[in-house]
Amino acid sequence: MPRVERVVIPLRICLVVLFAVLVVFQTLSFPGQFAARAAESPQFAPLRWPATALAAFWLLCAEVVIVATWALLSRVRADRIFTTSSLVWVDVIVGAIAAAWVVLVGVVAWVGSVADEERGPVMLLLLVPTLVVAVVGLLMVVMRALLRAATTLRTDMDAVI
Repeated sequence: MPRVERVVIPLRICLVVLFAVLVVFQTLSFPGQFAARAAESPQFAPLRWPATALAAFWLLCAEVVIVATWALLSRVRADRIFTTSSLVWVDVIVGAIAAAWVVLVGVVAWVGSVADEERGPVMLLLLVPTLVVAVVGLLMVVMRALLRAATTLRTDMDAVI
């Protein structure tokens, strides 16, 4: 696995940087932005805490995906990716994506229920991330099925040898 090793290290560096950026956004940037927006525009003040909670939740879901990816990369380096215990980490990723998607669909439904001519385009724009998250989640389900098939194949091959 020398070729894979050349990719694992840079990917881990990117994951650490991404995780750090997400934590900064989660704890400093978004709460500060929503507080400033509420101060500037009092009509948005009631949305400050729900928006902060939503942003924190979605960033938490992304952080969970990063941690699970890190765990899977550790299994790749140790050549233990094709084990049933790896499926747990993939399930964590699928669960985090599913949770983020369900909340996003709830937000889209709420925006759709209060949409008027002015907010209609926002509703349409929210459909794009909803579809993107759905596609990524479904792709992870397919990847899980492939990992399960490869794990079964490797287990069968180990039994033969």
